[in-house]
Amino acid sequence: MSGAGFPTSKDIYLEVNGKKLAVVESYKAKAVRESRYVEAFGEQEPVGTVAGRVRHIIELGRIYATDAAIRDGVSFFNLTSFNLVIVKPDRRVIYSGCEWSDILESVTVGDVVAERVTVVAAKRMELI
Repeated sequence: MSGAGFPTSKDIYLEVNGKKLAVVESYKAKAVRESRYVEAFGEQEPVGTVAGRVRHIIELGRIYATDAAIRDGVSFFNLTSFNLVIVKPDRRVIYSGCEWSDILESVTVGDVVAERVTVVAAKRMELI
């Protein structure tokens, strides 16, 4: 772990089958729950709520392909069913079953970086 307890680009990365494909400079994670009200006949107010499915949406900033991924010809546009791993001081957060939904490229010639990639993850788990 590098830094003073905060994740760095060495601690945030994309992987497929345990193989690191790219390092990530920054991220923003958002969890959205599709909850709904429980209505009862004759009641003015809902009598409760029911939790629905959780969706994980993560915006990644400045993604750099590893040398091995470049040699293997990996393209962010072809990436599917990958994991996002975030190593924190006390735990590891893994978003699995990831698919990209938005890619913004802003690079110079010869640079192998995607400026911003938004991914949706099927699952989030924390390992201590």
